[in-house]
Amino acid sequence: MKKLIILSSMLAATMFATAQSTSWSVDNSHSNVKFTVTHLVVSEVDGSFRTYNGSIESTKADFDGAAINFTVDVNSVNTDNEMRDKHLKADDFFNAEKYPQMSFKSTSFKKTADKKYILEGDLTIRDVTKRVKFEVYFGGIMKDPYGNTKAGFKATSKISRKEFKLTWNPMTEAGGAVVGDEVEVKLNLEFAQKK
Repeated sequence: MKKLIILSSMLAATMFATAQSTSWSVDNSHSNVKFTVTHLVVSEVDGSFRTYNGSIESTKADFDGAAINFTVDVNSVNTDNEMRDKHLKADDFFNAEKYPQMSFKSTSFKKTADKKYILEGDLTIRDVTKRVKFEVYFGGIMKDPYGNTKAGFKATSKISRKEFKLTWNPMTEAGGAVVGDEVEVKLNLEFAQKK
């Protein structure tokens, strides 16, 4: 009987340790948030956001089922063109004065293969919230030279800007859109485990 009690206690302790949550925060100095959109149908323009925050809460070592939250400062948009960046912050696009932040809150993070995941969640741009899906590659976990535990991810998605009220869309003489509707989103993110 005594052995059974000890065994049960050890099993309960193991289950508790396994279920404990680990917290991670994005390491901005080793991450980037980028996007690409077509211009005049024939070329692409790249941009990025310089200011953002993200967190992960996970109860599993491989992050399966983790909860992910992410915010982006719209005013930090950068396309290497001051006039274009000012236009992106205006009401034709983000209206950064009224809606200064984009946000993402995950609804599921599922492992589909070795190092591959599908991330789904609610993305809010301006006053519109839509369910979006990201394909995610998990690079792994490593300790840096300072003893910090880091995890790397690459996430990609495609969204319709018009669905989020970014509707500015003059036409060219040939009938094509000056700015494409589909926006490719690319995130290379390194997270640090909180101590």
